[in-house]
Amino acid sequence: MAYKINALIVDDDDHVRGFLVVLIRRLLEGVVFEARHGQEAIEIYKAEKPDLVLLDVNMPHMNGLDALRQIRALNPDAVIIMLTSLATRRIVEDAADLGACNFIRKDTPKSQILEVITNTIEEHLVPQTEATQS
Repeated sequence: MAYKINALIVDDDDHVRGFLVVLIRRLLEGVVFEARHGQEAIEIYKAEKPDLVLLDVNMPHMNGLDALRQIRALNPDAVIIMLTSLATRRIVEDAADLGACNFIRKDTPKSQILEVITNTIEEHLVPQTEATQS
């Protein structure tokens, strides 16, 4: 399935961001925006209003939890998946309390990353968008 939605991928590491762009393009027909840090993510979110956000926790200028808080203030229904290299229980709980829909560790195999993204899209976005066969 290819979903007609736009996404924003936020990560300060160019390689990680590029990897995620390649992965998510397997699932989406929409535009994939990229940001290097939380402040840039807020600006892109305001301008483009993507349907899905993949948001790194640890970044310079503004961390992912602060960006999550601000995006959810702009749109309480924003669909956001948090990304991290180090998933402590506290970070996961804080992200969930702030409204993150899901959480992915960066060392997760790509098939499982795709599964988490697909499940999140189907749970939170499919009723609002059309999915087409690819």
